[in-house]
Amino acid sequence: MTNSQTVLDIHDKPSAGKLTTLSIQHMFAMFGATILVPQLVGLSPAIALLTSGIATLIFMFVTKFQVPAYLGSSFAFIVPILAITEISGIGSAMIGSLFVALVYFIVSLVIWKTGYKWIMKLLPPIVVAPVIIVIGLALSPVAIDLAMNFDLNGDGVKEYSMLHFSAALVTLAAAVITTLFFKGMLSLMPILIGIIVGYIYSLFIGIVDFSTVLTAKWISAPDFLLPGIDYEFIVTPTLLGLMVPIAIVTISEHIGHQLVLGKIVNRNYIKEPGLHRSLLGDGLGTFISGLIGGPPKTTYGENIGVLAITRVYSVYVIAGAAVLAIIFSFFGKIMALIATIPTAVLGGISILLFGIIASSGLRMLVDNKIDFGDKRNLVISSIILVIGIGGAKLHFSDTFELEGMALAAIVGVILNLVLPGRPQEVVEIEEGSTQ
Repeated sequence: MTNSQTVLDIHDKPSAGKLTTLSIQHMFAMFGATILVPQLVGLSPAIALLTSGIATLIFMFVTKFQVPAYLGSSFAFIVPILAITEISGIGSAMIGSLFVALVYFIVSLVIWKTGYKWIMKLLPPIVVAPVIIVIGLALSPVAIDLAMNFDLNGDGVKEYSMLHFSAALVTLAAAVITTLFFKGMLSLMPILIGIIVGYIYSLFIGIVDFSTVLTAKWISAPDFLLPGIDYEFIVTPTLLGLMVPIAIVTISEHIGHQLVLGKIVNRNYIKEPGLHRSLLGDGLGTFISGLIGGPPKTTYGENIGVLAITRVYSVYVIAGAAVLAIIFSFFGKIMALIATIPTAVLGGISILLFGIIASSGLRMLVDNKIDFGDKRNLVISSIILVIGIGGAKLHFSDTFELEGMALAAIVGVILNLVLPGRPQEVVEIEEGSTQ
């Protein structure tokens, strides 16, 4: 992307009217994915929007307003959050987010002192890509259950419902059509458009309950979750074992996004403002989010897509989108309306989205020309996939277990370090977004 093609460069400030229009457009491109994660894990969509805006502004400040990146809800943590919530409540998942942020702080500090090449060697595509595949496929039962099964009798027992499944299929079809046939900005919003179409269909078949919208206030504060007030700050080894290892994947994703973003805006963000700063900004965003009840944050691939299509790289537009997200989070009626989205609609969009996550792992393998004729690559990827998808578990005690994708990520890193034949050159991680 050359400067002659740029509509607005990093520090170009548009007029007030243009800034508002571009910021609204950017926010809605991020909107669907940001609110989907809290809907799936039982958090407030309002707090997810609020924290995405806050995290983005923090990220921009830490990176000296040089990186036009938007931070939204991370899909990589859905399974760990669901697992921890089932064991000890959603508050424990928020504590886990704080420790994930701590990993970001430590890694950014080490990179600041020693450089970034070591992390490229520690997390090569042959480790990261299979773990991304595991994340997508491990989520697939969640998507199918949401799409097909519904509590028809109100007794907590889910049963197959063709009526609800039809809403999921309509949602999925709308998202697929948007992805394949729409052009420009609309092609970047398959999640949002799919949800809107599925919601309209759900209205026609009568599976939307508006009772909460009618009683909701127009202006309402998001549902905060604060440690020491809404839950006890208790740290367990199992909590850390389920959440912290996923940082292996999200840090790799972050590096990939910085590389691709740098190519689009014609800058080297790994060197300036530096990978240590961008990781620190990402970590601080996740920390603040977890501290007030929001899901972990990550830089968004949709953001990169919007920049590539619009060629509007202005940090003022990104900041405007963040401020709008914060403002939207206080509109109680809108948040209540979002909460009425049927689970079948969420399931339908998740079928595509979780499949794309898995496929992005495959794409990373292809883009980096991973040779599966090499037995070393075959062994590493095979073990990661089976351990992660099979749900392997290391049970150390009643309070400490390592399982699923967390265990798979750790095993992958160890195998890459100890097996002979490891490539010596630094491999740049290409984009493979797990959101």
